[in-house]
Amino acid sequence: MARTPTTQIPLGFSAPNFSLLNVTTDSKISLADVSKKNGLVVMFICNHCPFVVHVINQIVAVANDYLKKDIGFVAISSNDIVNYPDDSPEKMKDLAKSKNFPFPYLYDPTQEVAKNYDAACTPDFSVFNSQLKCIYRGQLDDSRPGNKEPINGKDLRLVLDLTLKNKKLDFIQKPSIGCNIKWK
Repeated sequence: MARTPTTQIPLGFSAPNFSLLNVTTDSKISLADVSKKNGLVVMFICNHCPFVVHVINQIVAVANDYLKKDIGFVAISSNDIVNYPDDSPEKMKDLAKSKNFPFPYLYDPTQEVAKNYDAACTPDFSVFNSQLKCIYRGQLDDSRPGNKEPINGKDLRLVLDLTLKNKKLDFIQKPSIGCNIKWK
């Protein structure tokens, strides 16, 4: 399993708009539909990646905790489904239902949204403030498949807590590590 880090690009960019299929409702979802008063977390995930499988329950827990605090969440899968059929919209829908995703799970068939966000791996987390400016690109926490670190979402939770308090993020942002996006 190859490890690919998050692309470290300068923070402060505006969240690119999108309109993608929500696999659980068969309806289109846009950036405006998922943005909330206190910000937005955009997550690039997929079904088959061991790094995602390792943390998926914590992703759901973090979303459940912070959706109540008016922070939006959206998950996007951009993988090539011809070569990775476990990431097909049908399988995405199954995963979202089995894990009770409290957020939309969107399919990016052209991979343009992943490119617009400079997504590189799964999982890949970007946090946007209330003005939809990127304030964080990094990891959920220090856990990885095979290490002994707790799966607790501490890095993402810290970012969201500081955002809710309108505090500056004054710590080193660690890149997420995961499977590379499966480009066509």
